Amino acid sequence: MPTVILTGPPVPGSPLADELLSLGFDVRPVTGPEDAAAALADVPADQRVAVVDSAFVGHVHALRLALTDPRFDACAVTGALAVRGAARAALDEAAALAPEALGAGSYPDRLAAAVEGSGTAVQRPELGTLVAAVPAGEAERASAAAAVAAVDDEAVRLRTAVKSRDGFFTTFFISPYSRYIARWCARRGLTPNQVTTASLITALIAAGCAATGDRWGYVAAGVLLLVSFVLDCTDGQLARYSLQYSTMGAWLDATFDRAKEYAFYAGLALGAARNGDDVWGLALGAMILMTCRHVVDFSFNEANHDATANTSPTAALSGRLDSVGWTVWVRRMIILPIGERWAMIAVLTAVTTPRIVFYALLVGCAFGALYTTAGRVLRSLTRKATRTDRAARALADLADSAVLAWTRGPRGKRPDRTAVWLAGLVSFLMAGAAVTRDFGDPWLIGTAAFYVLFAGAAVERPLKGPLDWLIPPFFRFAEYVTVLALAWKADVPGALPAAFGLVAAVAYHHYDTVYRIRGGSGAPPYWLVRTTGGHEGRVLLTVVLATVLARDAFPVALTAMAVFVALVVLVESIRFWVSSGAPAVHDEGEPA
Repeated sequence: MPTVILTGPPVPGSPLADELLSLGFDVRPVTGPEDAAAALADVPADQRVAVVDSAFVGHVHALRLALTDPRFDACAVTGALAVRGAARAALDEAAALAPEALGAGSYPDRLAAAVEGSGTAVQRPELGTLVAAVPAGEAERASAAAAVAAVDDEAVRLRTAVKSRDGFFTTFFISPYSRYIARWCARRGLTPNQVTTASLITALIAAGCAATGDRWGYVAAGVLLLVSFVLDCTDGQLARYSLQYSTMGAWLDATFDRAKEYAFYAGLALGAARNGDDVWGLALGAMILMTCRHVVDFSFNEANHDATANTSPTAALSGRLDSVGWTVWVRRMIILPIGERWAMIAVLTAVTTPRIVFYALLVGCAFGALYTTAGRVLRSLTRKATRTDRAARALADLADSAVLAWTRGPRGKRPDRTAVWLAGLVSFLMAGAAVTRDFGDPWLIGTAAFYVLFAGAAVERPLKGPLDWLIPPFFRFAEYVTVLALAWKADVPGALPAAFGLVAAVAYHHYDTVYRIRGGSGAPPYWLVRTTGGHEGRVLLTVVLATVLARDAFPVALTAMAVFVALVVLVESIRFWVSSGAPAVHDEGEPA
């Protein structure tokens, strides 16, 4: 059980001790700073420990934010400090100092300053209208108590459970009531992971209903898909409401959204096939488009989030447009983010056919992808930003190149300004050859070998050019389109579903890489990239199989590749996300 060291003489009538108990802390009062070090020594080093001034006046949620957030090793508000893990040593060193050496002020505040001064980061949550204070006298105490009474703690907690930036559909049609579902779940002891799992199960049932091919199945699928999305919003709101961030939650939240959406695509394709309409190619095309679009989002953000001089005239124009209220919602809606996209899929599934659903998806998502990518290219060309080594490393990891896996990173010290053009050229050459050449054409092997050689050359040096964030999306495009084109041209039963499974398995690997990098844990190990062949190895293998195998055997080969990649990637992914080294984060920003 976590422990709170409550310093100073108790204040008559103060509810502080009871509030700390309600947050799950073992409360240990001490008479002053001299006794705090001894009390801290009695708390095991592997437990969360907090120091709170007994004169603290504030909202319970302010204490909750400071003392219980599992994402941070050290966190503080006025009058309260909590640490765990690596920050514990810094707290013990600060507590061992003489009180006068810490300066003046509330003892927890002085400890927080000393911990921060030692080089340990101390998170200080935004409180907004919440109160956290240590009054110096009765008058100040009465004023602070009045300020606490003037703000509804629970209303603030509910409001901040919702992401501050979200899509139009989610903001106005889901969040107004899903936050109350989140509170209902919290009061009954349900966890975000349970809600996330319920959302997945609901989406899989929806996919099963769509796979029936009957109108009742399509209507039920549309309704269940919306229910799944409500639960998908609820899990994040529950995590923020109750601060239940976890390593497992990070993995589930990061991967289940894609699993739900792509499983629903498969369900629609199966349902259409029951009615004699083969839309597997459209389903795979929609999945490829969405995955490549997400890689653009991820690569651009990783390349620029810590870049210096990170401004441009294009960004300034975007900021001016956002200052006009209605343009914010229009710009968010036209890129078809997850809320709008799932609503469109649900409605069209219920009232039209799978083919129309996929046509709408391809058109809408293609427009959104072109709009966002064009804006980002303009920003990159007009800003004078300097890429960091960390950004270059992240882009190299997102490239998923077996060349980098064998050489353990880019060679050389200077960025190659032609890298993005080389990567784009060989990627479109590979995809174009796969689309235009006949199935089994031996010239494709030469094209694939050329792709392997020059794709490796494109990532030999650090990816610090202004447009180098386009390299991972180029490689995703080349690999996925090659698989789609060869499966389509095979023109045998099972080829496109097998290709769908292979791309889904590889896409999971790429999403897993993204969320590891986002969590600060780095990319998957080099052995995993080598074992799965990297993007260029998989392209070459797919082309060779299409050339040497009979058409009827090609779907079997694709299925074997899909099963192998899925097993290797899933085993390593599960091992990582349930390990102690995985980041305790919750995804706060779903890509479009």
